[in-house]
Amino acid sequence: MSLRDALGIEHPIVLGPFGGLSSIDLVAAVSEAGGLGSYGLYGYAPDRIRETIRALRAATDKPFAVNLWLPTGDEVTPGEVDLAAASRAVAPLFDELGVPVPTPPERFLPAIDDQLRAVLDEAPAVLSVVYGVPSAELVAAARERGIRITGTVTTVAEARAMEAAGVDAIVASGAEAAGHRVSFLDRPEHALVGTFALVPQVVDAVTVPVIAAGGVADRRGVAAAFALGASGVQVGTAFLRTRQSAASDAHRDAIAAATDTTTVLTRAMSGRLSRGIPNRAMRAIETAGQIAPFPAQNWLTGQFRAEAGKRGLGEYQSLWAGQTAALATRADAAEVFAELAAGLPA
Repeated sequence: MSLRDALGIEHPIVLGPFGGLSSIDLVAAVSEAGGLGSYGLYGYAPDRIRETIRALRAATDKPFAVNLWLPTGDEVTPGEVDLAAASRAVAPLFDELGVPVPTPPERFLPAIDDQLRAVLDEAPAVLSVVYGVPSAELVAAARERGIRITGTVTTVAEARAMEAAGVDAIVASGAEAAGHRVSFLDRPEHALVGTFALVPQVVDAVTVPVIAAGGVADRRGVAAAFALGASGVQVGTAFLRTRQSAASDAHRDAIAAATDTTTVLTRAMSGRLSRGIPNRAMRAIETAGQIAPFPAQNWLTGQFRAEAGKRGLGEYQSLWAGQTAALATRADAAEVFAELAAGLPA
């Protein structure tokens, strides 16, 4: 089955689901162009999930995906972690922004079962998951509601596990990709396989359509992905640069100024390994050497990142970007989509 048939789309181009940086406008723009717009629901409470899906459905009658992070089992709760050292490490950043270090909440994240129930109730065309394999119960419930499921992998072993779970398509995410390294069978440091090496090996290992992610920003990347056997591409940084994304102007400017060697892998901002552009906050946390486990660190830095976002201060935000940032030169989502579509096989 082709990716078009598997996901009900016209063009096999998928928008990367930006946790915290997704926007209704960008998702609608990609879906209306015939691709699959994707919205990241990381950290959303059930009511907000329902509201978001309804807003997406009002913005486009074309298929779209929503994305959730599955629990890996190593997440900490406020009662399990001592945030004292990590709080001291980020205190100078709070001071520079003139805001206090906050008191930890009762919980860092909504319950995944509650999030999934909200998605199943609203029945978007596609549910994409990262950081794990969907359960048999989730797959069955999605099937009953006509929801397709895609899962993201970083190794061949993960791809085999994902296919065995019954997903409709697999996103093979190379180490070049922006944002979090969503490995779930091993530490992400042990799964830094580049897209060019990963995609053909995953294609050879599974029978479901494979979507190449990481290192794709223009028609050349699309053509290369299909030459490797991919059935589609997932693109993040090139769309993140556009005016339709929820990225700040400072974030867009950082992407525009990036080179091939600008981005780095770090745990500083969330406690999990991620690819982004170094800035004042990342360097200060890494220098202090005190990083809380996920999701405690993500909550902690999120408090000053939110303030920085309001002020447009890029030095205190998470500037997620992939290694193709220098190729992300277009400011409008329609222009990005047209460029990508030009690389699709005839």
